[in-house]
Amino acid sequence: MGIRSLISLIRRNKERIAKHLFALSASAAIAAVGLICVFLFMQGLPAMWDIGIFNFLTGTDWQPDWTPPRFGILPMIVGSLYVTAGAILFGVPTGIFAAVFMAKFCPAPLYKILKPAINLLAGIPSVVYGYFGMVVLVPFVRENFGGNGNSILTASILLGMMILPTIITISESAIRAVPGEIYDGAVALGASHEHATFRVILPAAKSGVMASVILGIGRAVGETMAVRMVAGNQAVLRMPHEFIRGVRTLTANIVLELGYAYPGDHRPALIATGVVLFVFVMLINTLFAILKKKEGV
Repeated sequence: MGIRSLISLIRRNKERIAKHLFALSASAAIAAVGLICVFLFMQGLPAMWDIGIFNFLTGTDWQPDWTPPRFGILPMIVGSLYVTAGAILFGVPTGIFAAVFMAKFCPAPLYKILKPAINLLAGIPSVVYGYFGMVVLVPFVRENFGGNGNSILTASILLGMMILPTIITISESAIRAVPGEIYDGAVALGASHEHATFRVILPAAKSGVMASVILGIGRAVGETMAVRMVAGNQAVLRMPHEFIRGVRTLTANIVLELGYAYPGDHRPALIATGVVLFVFVMLINTLFAILKKKEGV
């Protein structure tokens, strides 16, 4: 078959070829997720059974070098929840308001500066964020709130900054995707620009805004390097009022100890920690899907 015949065959069947190519791409994504699940659960679940699921999830001591070793990840679970909740508190309102400003209020000359800046924030490596946190945020928290600066508060502020590009970009796209007729109708009925934006346009874009928040939470839950550099990495169960004390998250626990895991259940216990983290992310996405279905968005 000559080149011309091959090109002609492709042109005649381009829709069928595109269909199979898209199906192959989707299948590859599903296969990747499936392989990750198989690896995590095959490696992690036996360790959970050996340790005891209840002891593993609710134990407050993580001492792999003790005899016998203790593998309780409750401090890391609580630490992850603390810093994620703090990141939501700092990052979600700021990101949504910034997206509304950029979509409906930002002057064109300023937009040309802000948009590349936000895109640049999305491309900054985590270790650079972590270094910024060590140099700027840690001393700021130490001088103004007390403690040594490596704390829940510092990690929350840093993660709030890191999720901003995701929330702003997706929320802005969702707001801009709302048909202009909706805004025109609200203004024609007497609404001001601000009222139409916040009471009509923003609710109409809630599906995209919720998606941005869920993706931001997913990044906050899964962030490793930056949190490791500023959170203190203390595997101690903290109370909510101890926000200026250090904690260790699930991701930091894995990256800190996987390289030198002791013989026995230490390495499988770290992989089991990854299973718990994976389940957390799945629960967040499932909750988002339920909310979308319930609200019909």
